[in-house]
Parts: sequence; C-alpha cells; structure tokens
Amino acid sequence: MTSSAPRGLWITFEGGDGAGKTTQSTLLEEWLQSQGRTVLRTREPGGTEVGNLIRDIVLHHRGDVAPRAEALLYAADRAHHIETLVRPALSRGEVVIQDRYLDSSVAYQGAGRVLDPNEVRNLSLWAADDALPDVTVLLDLDPVRARERLDADDKPFDRLEAEKLDFHTRVRTAFLALAEAEPERFLVLDATLPASELTAAVRDRVSTLIGDVRAPH
Repeated sequence: MTSSAPRGLWITFEGGDGAGKTTQSTLLEEWLQSQGRTVLRTREPGGTEVGNLIRDIVLHHRGDVAPRAEALLYAADRAHHIETLVRPALSRGEVVIQDRYLDSSVAYQGAGRVLDPNEVRNLSLWAADDALPDVTVLLDLDPVRARERLDADDKPFDRLEAEKLDFHTRVRTAFLALAEAEPERFLVLDATLPASELTAAVRDRVSTLIGDVRAPH
C-alpha cells in the first residue's frame, strides 16, 4: 500500500523592510527541497499576474492612494492569490513559503495608516476565506537599523519604504502585538542575529511542523 502525499505546509515571513525575509526564505526553500519537498515561493502583493498589477499600484504609484483604498487593494490581491495559487499548492501537498500576508496589512495599513487594525484584519480574513498559515516567522528589527540596511542596498524606495520613522515604529509595534496575541502561530526572531542562527531557528520550527503533518491521524 502506497503512502499518501504529505499535507501541504504554509509558512509566511513578516517584518519590516530590511529585516532579511528574502534571505531566510531562500535558505528555507533550499533546505526543504533538499528534504525532497516541493516548494512554492510567493509574495504579497504579487505572486500572480493580477497581483503584480496591484503591486505596481500600491508600491510604485507616484500619486497618493487613500488609506482605505490601499487596504482594499491589498485585500483584493490576497483574495485572488489565496484562491488561485496558495490553496491549490497546499492541496497538492506542497510547502508554500510566502513573503508577507495579512499580518502586514494589519501592521502597515492598520497601524501605519492609522486605520482600525481589527477592521483591516477582518477584511483580509474575509478576502482569504479565513485562511491562516501554519507558522509565521516574524523577523523583528528596529526601524533605525532597518533604514541603515536599506540605505546600504542603494536602491530606490517603494511607497512604504519611503515612509518616515514614526510610521515604521508603529508598524513594528503592531507586528509584535500580533505575535503576542497568537504565540502558537508566530516565531519571533531578533533579525540582528547572524543569518546562520536565524536559519537554524526557522528550520527547527519547520522540522516540528513537518513531523506533525506526516504523523498519522
């Protein structure tokens, strides 16, 4: 009798810009593939053709976008992304590694744009039909340090990266509050630690989850 395919696993990475999400996502992807797992790397906003069009509006549009309109655009991207990309991949037993999800909307559009965080979260949950990741890795970094890293990259800032320090301070505070409210879902890591230490901590948490999804029910 052949064993059934493993259940899919969904991992999201959160944190301010410059925290190292891309580096850790890449290292995790490489490790999971070495373990024989099929991995889908994706991001929000983006990940689909529709999502990339929305990404261009919310991150690169030169004019102002009203805060509520911005929140709705992110939610629209999320609805399409989850329905057409993430859920199908999970149903095939793949591991989804995703850069940003609804926690970013709560932090950036809720706290950053000073909208009601609960309304923003509920909007995102409705858009995604209540989908939540198996684990969310929050790479926590002081906004001043994050700006130093972004400046060192010497690349143009997008609309959110260009916001002032008080905006990014509110975003960081919101991320930490979300993690405190859902400790079973979040893995909070100090983004100033060496990349190797962060990688080891992420692998340890994901290894536990892989064991859980493979266990008989």
